[in-house]
Amino acid sequence: MVVASHVIFTTYGFWLPNDPRGSWSDFVGAWELLPYGKATKTVERRSLARDSHDRQRRLDAKKALKLPPVEFSGRQALLIAKAFECLANEKGYLFLALSILPKHIHAVLGRHERDAEDIVGHLKFAATRQLVGVTMHPFENHRDAMGRLPTMWTKRSWKVFLDSPEDIQRAVRYVEENPVKEGKRKQAWTFVDASRTRGG
Repeated sequence: MVVASHVIFTTYGFWLPNDPRGSWSDFVGAWELLPYGKATKTVERRSLARDSHDRQRRLDAKKALKLPPVEFSGRQALLIAKAFECLANEKGYLFLALSILPKHIHAVLGRHERDAEDIVGHLKFAATRQLVGVTMHPFENHRDAMGRLPTMWTKRSWKVFLDSPEDIQRAVRYVEENPVKEGKRKQAWTFVDASRTRGG
């Protein structure tokens, strides 16, 4: 039985659909990225971040994007955490681990009546609304003629279902250590508690 889920969702421009290391995408939807190859769909469950690849090709593709890749500031990260905390309190989402990094977010979510993908969508929406509300959306200066903001997220997310205490502990450690791998401190959020599980 699924007890928790490890999810990763990324900001615009962080991991392109034709990344040489592989991606979660079936197709390349942006014309400006087509010259850099087809989508590199993979079913790998492990991290591909450190895999050997054509780094220059990846960087050139990012330069071709219509908008600059999103990178959250510390203040934006705090506001996103606030939005997540509100949802945890209002909807009962269980955060067993959470790391909000500049270009992507890792979370271990406890079992809930809603699907993990739906929860991720809800988290993205709440984080966006929180930043828009204080005019700190990364694309605040890139509104279209109708005043609409481009999304600051990539469309898809990555998830792995966890069905044993050992799997959960391993995922929690991975998420907690992720900031350290980027030269940052571990994160501690008051609404996150690795000891809380439901149905385990």
